[in-house]
Amino acid sequence: MTRYVALFGSINVGGNRLTMADLRWAFEREGLTGLETVVASGNLLFDYDERPLEGLEDLFGHVMQDRFDIATFAAVRDRAAMAEAVEGNPFTGIGAHNLVHTLFLEREPDPAAFEKLAADHAARGPEKLAIGKRSLYIDYVDGVGGSRLTNTFIERRLGCRGTARNVRSIARILAKMG
Repeated sequence: MTRYVALFGSINVGGNRLTMADLRWAFEREGLTGLETVVASGNLLFDYDERPLEGLEDLFGHVMQDRFDIATFAAVRDRAAMAEAVEGNPFTGIGAHNLVHTLFLEREPDPAAFEKLAADHAARGPEKLAIGKRSLYIDYVDGVGGSRLTNTFIERRLGCRGTARNVRSIARILAKMG
């Protein structure tokens, strides 16, 4: 069995409140094993040995809509992909761990769309951006709360959804993945 994490977008932000016990319960009903949550923001660890993984992210989104009336998606990653989210992030070790993020995307970003995103954002704020594998690396230099670089802004330009985690949270998830 391989250990994975499902990174849910929009959990415990805005009006989408959900206990991690309820999240685990929902996916126990789907037959997933080894369920464990990390940080109360929608990070669900699980064991899964079936191949291929295609459709698994859609299943997670469907369950969230069906059971909790939360329209979201989940980026499913294995340990190697989570390690890459820290090690491959060019801002790790330069910016503060709570300000350096990886935005996990539902698919590989188009390089031209990334260039447009970077150009459109250049005059909006001090954040630094870099493209990764099915991800976007961001250093929110002055903090996330007041940033004009929002998920909506990013998603419109890249044409795909994403959910962000900071380096500190990713490290906690990696520690639990073993």
